[in-house]
Amino acid sequence: MTPTTIAILGFVLVQLAIGYWASRRVAHEDDYLVAGRRLGAPLAGFSLFITWFGAESILGSSAAIHQEGLSGGRADPFGYALSLLLFGAFFAARFWRTGSMTLADVYRIRFGRTAERVAAFVLIPPSVLWSAAQIRALGQILSFQTPLGLEVAIILAAVIAVLYTYLGGLLGDVWTDLLQGMLVVVGLCATLLALVHSYGGWDASLGRIEPSQLRLVAEGETVLARVNVWLVPVIGSLIAQESVSRALGCRSAPAAKKAALFAGSIYLALGAVPVLLGLLGAHYPLSLTNGEDFLPELAKHTLGPIVYVLFIGAIVSVILSTIDSSLLAIGALAAHNLFGDPTRKEGDRRRLRSARLFVVVAGVAGSVIALSADSIYGLVLEADSLGTAGIAVITVAALFTRLGGPVSASATLMVALVSSASAKYIFDHEAPFLLSLALSIVVFLAIVPFERRPAES
Repeated sequence: MTPTTIAILGFVLVQLAIGYWASRRVAHEDDYLVAGRRLGAPLAGFSLFITWFGAESILGSSAAIHQEGLSGGRADPFGYALSLLLFGAFFAARFWRTGSMTLADVYRIRFGRTAERVAAFVLIPPSVLWSAAQIRALGQILSFQTPLGLEVAIILAAVIAVLYTYLGGLLGDVWTDLLQGMLVVVGLCATLLALVHSYGGWDASLGRIEPSQLRLVAEGETVLARVNVWLVPVIGSLIAQESVSRALGCRSAPAAKKAALFAGSIYLALGAVPVLLGLLGAHYPLSLTNGEDFLPELAKHTLGPIVYVLFIGAIVSVILSTIDSSLLAIGALAAHNLFGDPTRKEGDRRRLRSARLFVVVAGVAGSVIALSADSIYGLVLEADSLGTAGIAVITVAALFTRLGGPVSASATLMVALVSSASAKYIFDHEAPFLLSLALSIVVFLAIVPFERRPAES
């Protein structure tokens, strides 16, 4: 067993230990899903940042930029950072004021029970895809650093992630995020500085970047396709259970707003590091059999043994954090909204067991998808575009207007889901998310005049 393998095992055990510590403080459903609504802005904001700054930011984005230049990684960090900033500026505080437990609760209050269940049904698949991307990333790291094959490593990654999430819930997640975030910052910055040093300094390093690498438009890309590429991260990830749970877990509305703005600002700053690594690493002689091994391979060649171990530990940590958030989101939506009834009196322990059961189910589903996927980055873009246009439309209606009811909200969600999937997989449309967003707006506004808003429940 190599020192790096031992270090990875140590990092994983530390995360599990923190999860176990948090599990001793989880007695009720709100402890597990929204951390008892006790989070301050710095802790919640850092947790939100590190949740969004997952495998696609570190491994997927840097690999895409390494191969294609900036046009291969426009979504990350630029699109996702903007999405977090918009969430903080306009949505986080309003979500907190609803007093909800999940995102689907907001739709039940505003549009009724049917809309709540349809929303949960639409929200779960993107989170499953998101968790699959992180499980695959963790599997690739384990496979890269150990004698395990990729398939076995992915299964092992899923087992670790499920156990980690099962124990601590959001309370455990936000505290491990603090440790994980610091490791990520140190690991990425150390890799960048080592690469710059190997090139002879900043001037020599930046001089290697070719103008063709800085193009934000892919060759032969149409205007519609270009707009679609930007809309997917900015609008497609604007409203998600993973981010809403942090807002709901804050101790006040101002704290929720500050947390999201803080997260977006850090994301934009630190997201530049994988971008630079991708641009500069394109000129470093590497022999890659898997393109998404680019960053670990680059770190292996530029860092000393001790710092390299720290780098790998940072990646493992941030991936575990993102998996935890995705699995927790699925468990919350499935147990609390899709199959449960938040308005019915049930014991806290029963609700808690149900949420944990669905976390396990989600982990199994995520590992199956991860085993059959081609890339991390592709999985993330699928997650952000599958039906999420309808979520954005009805959220704006719910929080900022008095328009709509159960029929308009439910129809909008289903049209978004069907249109985004069919446009991409059946008709191979160049802008499936843009089409889905336009149809969602049209359907919602067309039905609104013919229905009344239901009484709040």
